[in-house]
Amino acid sequence: MASLVEFVEALTIVLAVGAVRGWRSALLGTAASLAALMLLVAVAGPALARVPLPVAQLVVGTLLLLFGMRWLRKAVLRAAGILPMHDEGQAFTAQTETLRRQAGPSGRSIDAVAFATAFKIVMLEGIEVVFIVIAIGASGRLILPASIGAGLALLVVVALGVWLHRPLANVPENSLKFGVGVMLAAFGTFWAGEGIGLSWPGEDWAILALIGVFVVVALAMVHLCRRLRGASPARPIAAAGAHPTARRRLAKVVEEVTGLFVDDGWLAIGVVAWVVASWELGAKHAVTAASAGPLFAVGLTVLLAASAVRRARA
Repeated sequence: MASLVEFVEALTIVLAVGAVRGWRSALLGTAASLAALMLLVAVAGPALARVPLPVAQLVVGTLLLLFGMRWLRKAVLRAAGILPMHDEGQAFTAQTETLRRQAGPSGRSIDAVAFATAFKIVMLEGIEVVFIVIAIGASGRLILPASIGAGLALLVVVALGVWLHRPLANVPENSLKFGVGVMLAAFGTFWAGEGIGLSWPGEDWAILALIGVFVVVALAMVHLCRRLRGASPARPIAAAGAHPTARRRLAKVVEEVTGLFVDDGWLAIGVVAWVVASWELGAKHAVTAASAGPLFAVGLTVLLAASAVRRARA
């Protein structure tokens, strides 16, 4: 499900590139990016498999928790009307206009603009897929089935793109993001808790309970943020500069990478601090071990709710 969302977004831009600049360069850029991503999985997956399971669960679980909380927070704010819904049709139109304003092919066999644009978007969206595959696979020693799931998502999106030859605007992408955000937050909470030695009632079955808790909290936040939105007028967003410098391009790359895990800095700091605090409390007060897992999850939902409310009020 997570891979499907990312590949749908990548498909929209690749279709725009192919329609305006030519399919050969667009497909070559896509193929080169997919090859690089598969190499990344092939190298990182086995390397993480050699890491002790508790360490992998702690490190990867915390990163997955940051990733899932960021995704769920944005889904809540979109559903509440605080952030605009993602529209693949609009994204296709905007990218098409941008490509048309750039200089046309120089007569070479490969259009550099088309190749670079397709490579970049597939790489950016694909890195998120790679992280999800590695995080879910490494934390449970399940790299192969996680990779198969991502591969099937890619095949489905490619088949639909070839068949329809247009953006998949009718895919309920924002609803998928909401559901995926809930699941990633639940898996991240479970594995981070396992990594710091917390016990979960029902063991692996606790994941289903965590999913239910995050669904309830997220839906409640949607309702609350809608009410807060009515009391606070939206602020305009400043437009980006038309001519980015080399420093701005580097800053953009750093922003893209850190943006995988951090959308609200205070939320990210709170999550990491709560993981460390729970680890310390669990080590010093073993008598509370039975309730440590649920308490850990409650703290994370409070952080999520506080972040969403703060954004809605802003």
